[in-house]
Amino acid sequence: MPQMRPLDPAFPIDRQLAVDAAPVVLVNVFTMDAADEQAFLRAWRGDAGIMKRQPGFISTQLHRAIGDSPTYLNHAVWESTADFRAAFANPEFRAKLSAYPASAVASPHLFQKAAVPGICVA
Repeated sequence: MPQMRPLDPAFPIDRQLAVDAAPVVLVNVFTMDAADEQAFLRAWRGDAGIMKRQPGFISTQLHRAIGDSPTYLNHAVWESTADFRAAFANPEFRAKLSAYPASAVASPHLFQKAAVPGICVA
C-alpha cells in the first residue's frame, strides 16, 4: 500500500470523503524511487481498472512529471464524493493497494471547479 501524505494536513482525504459534493475531481500526486516506476505503473493500472468500473466514475488521466522526476499526477473525475467514497472503500480496490511499491507515497485530494469571472466557469 502506498504511504499516504495529505496534500493539506489540516483537511486530509478521510475528512474530505465526509463532504457531500458533486461533481468532484480527485488529484493524487504520487512520488517514488525511480527504480519503482514500472511497479508503480502496474499497480496503478490494476487499481484504475477497478475504479473505472465503479458507479459514478467519469474519467481518469495519469500524468508523468517531465525530466528525471519519478512523480506522477492522477486526475480523476467522479459524479460525487459519495460515488468516490464507495469506490475507495471497495474491498477489491483496497486489496490492490498492496501491489504498490514500498517507496510510493500518495497525496490524494478532492476538488470542485471554481468560478473566476471572465476566466472560467464552475
